[in-house]
Formats: sequence, C-alpha cells, structure tokens
Amino acid sequence: MTIHAYRAELLSVGQDPRDAPDAVRHEADGLLVVEGGAVIARGAYADLAERYADVPVETLPGLVVPGFVDAHVHYPQTDRIASHGEQLLDWLDRHIFPAEKAFVDRAHADAVAAFFLDELLRNGTTSALVYPTVHEQSVDALFEAALERRMRIVSGKVLMDLGPEGLRDTVASGRAETEALIRRWRGRGRLGYAVTPRFALASTDAQLADAGALVAEHPDVLIHTHLAENVHECAAVEARFTEAADYLDVYDRFCLVTARSVFAHGIHLSDRACARLHESGAGIAVCPSSNLFLGSGFFNFGQADRHKLRLGLGTDVGAGTSFSMLYTAGLAYQAALAREERLDPFRALWLATAGSAALLHIGDKVGALEVGQEADFAVLDCAATPLLARRTREADLAERLFALQILGDDRAVARTYVLGECVWQRTQP
Repeated sequence: MTIHAYRAELLSVGQDPRDAPDAVRHEADGLLVVEGGAVIARGAYADLAERYADVPVETLPGLVVPGFVDAHVHYPQTDRIASHGEQLLDWLDRHIFPAEKAFVDRAHADAVAAFFLDELLRNGTTSALVYPTVHEQSVDALFEAALERRMRIVSGKVLMDLGPEGLRDTVASGRAETEALIRRWRGRGRLGYAVTPRFALASTDAQLADAGALVAEHPDVLIHTHLAENVHECAAVEARFTEAADYLDVYDRFCLVTARSVFAHGIHLSDRACARLHESGAGIAVCPSSNLFLGSGFFNFGQADRHKLRLGLGTDVGAGTSFSMLYTAGLAYQAALAREERLDPFRALWLATAGSAALLHIGDKVGALEVGQEADFAVLDCAATPLLARRTREADLAERLFALQILGDDRAVARTYVLGECVWQRTQP
C-alpha cells in the first residue's frame, strides 16, 4: 500500500480534558503518516522525519484536526433549514412533516442525500449519526451515497406508527423494513445501523416495545431518538405516559435505555433521569443551535457533569441553523455560559470529535487521529476571513481555537480528508 505523509500543525483532544489533563495532543510542527487509510505514525516532524525520509511529504497550510463527528442531524430536513416561526411540535407539523413526505420518491431522496453528505464534507464533518425518514428508501439513498464517499455514517429507518398520513408505518412494517435494512447494509463499508423511534409521542406502546425487542435481537445497533427537548413536548409526554417517572422512564419501560442509546437534546432532565443515564451508559447529543432556534432552552452542562454523563455534539439540521461543527461548538460555549458554566475550547473540540465518536461507539476508529485510527481529518484556516486573521494574528493555541469556534464556519475549512485522501478543497481563499 502507498504511504502518504502530511506535515502540518496537528491538534486533537482524545479524552474529556476535564477528566484527563493530558488529553490535548498538539504538535506545532507535526508529521501524520497514513497507509491504507489509517494512521501509522504521528508525532513531531523532527522526531519522525528520518524514519520516513523516503516518503513524499505534503505540507498542509493550517491547523489539522480530526474530522468532525456530528452526533445528531436530520438529512431530510436539509431543505427546511431556517424555517420561520414555531417551537418544536408546531414546527414539525408546519415545516418538517410535509417536507419528509417527499422522500417516498427515491430520486428525491438520492438528490438530497448527495447534497447533504457533500455539505458535511464541506464543513469538515466526516462521520455522523443521521435521521432519515420513515421510508425504507430514504435509508438506502443515504447509505449508498455514504458508501460512494467512504464516509462513516450511522442511520436507520424512522419508526412512527402514530405519524401523520404519508409518514406512518405499522409495528409489522416497521419491524420488517428495519430487519431488511440491517441485513442489506450490515458490515458494508463504514456504515452502522441505528434503531430509530422518532420520539415517544410518534409511536404506540406496541411499536416502542417492538423497538426494544429489535435492539435486543441486534446488539450491534445503536438506539437513536429524542429526549426532553422542549417544554411543550415534555408536557405532552407526561400527559400520555402517566405512570412513567419522567420522559427517560418512558423509554426505559420499553428497554430502550442501554449503553448504546444516543438521546438528542436532554435539556429538561430530572436528576433521577441523569442518574439513570449514567448507570445505563447511555448518552446525550447536545444540540445548542436547534435548542436556541426553536426556543427550547439551554443544555445544562453542570448537571450533566455532576452525573458524569456521556456527551457528544450535534448540529441537528434542520432545526439547527448550520452544518458547521465549529459554529455549533461556539454556540455550545454560549449555551453553557447562559447557565454560568464555561466551556473550554479544547473540551468543545473534544465534544465535536472524540466525544461524539465515543458516544456513537466508533471512538476506536475515528475522533483523535491516533495510530491505528482511520485518517479522517480537516484542515482549518485561521485566516479564512479578515476578522479571523486579525483576531488570531498574535494568539496562542487556545485563543486561535476559540476564535475558530466563535467566528468560524464552513469558510474556515480549507480541506477535508477521508481515509487519508482529500475529498473536498476550498477553491477560494
């Protein structure tokens, strides 16, 4: 296999820096060596140059970080991003459910999936946990496009037998289509499957119970759903499930709270629910952009840290207003500060890379650019805009990273690499 070497400033945060003081790994002048799509060496250029003297070296101008890992995003909502005027439940009815009905058309699903994945790559995102729609072909379209791009994508048909007409399955059809998709896609490329009940209100008790049974029968899948996002949603869940202790307990009663559960949002959680999340090993995909856009609230990092919850970061497009994980990390800082918590820029990078990867159970493969991991990475340009260039001119590493998170967006991504090969490059500085 051909060996490629890249000389650049390298930065990764492989563990939560709150727990591991040495989690930040930085080589101001580093060398990243890739063979067969995997990292085989990483370190200071001065230490590795002689060992790889016969390997051609490409110098990358910018800050190289692991490819971003989006822990929660909806590809069918791409065309409804920035839809005005509603909180969660009304927003779904007015904007999202009508848009998702169009995915009964495979050609439409193919077109949106291709645009969506290219947009992820343009923003430096190389892995993601993705909602499709209730339609089986929406998963096929996404997985085929991801396979072509060699991206690490996890997804699964949405289960919603209480959905509106045109977005409604049954317990039987939901199970049959889910099992067919698992058989069709398991083990192909870098793809993974997630059993995906939309949220508690969209399924009957029978379907929620069957989702739990599906998970038990396929222990390699993830569980991906929404939890405690919006006060009106929480009130509706409480009114329907009167015997449940709280929103999380609804899922727990149907065996959907496990170490492989990824719950999006988790803004309005009781301490009891947080303790149960910790006990189970389940985690939360924090989605600050959509939480602000829909008026849902601010994630409570202090509560989550007290309970030692597993966390990742998600854009949640289309309620989220940007595909940029840099921008989303900046909003996470602001959400934390609204509750008088200070999100360190290195911890924000961890959330957007290794933290999300661990949440998706792919942390052994991506997220830290360590030896043995897949060589997915982004090249960030601290001078992408005149303001960024001015702000970072004399800045140290932490200041530059924070400026990228607050002032940066897709323009700050100069290149994106998948398995060591450049798959996107900005054409204009």
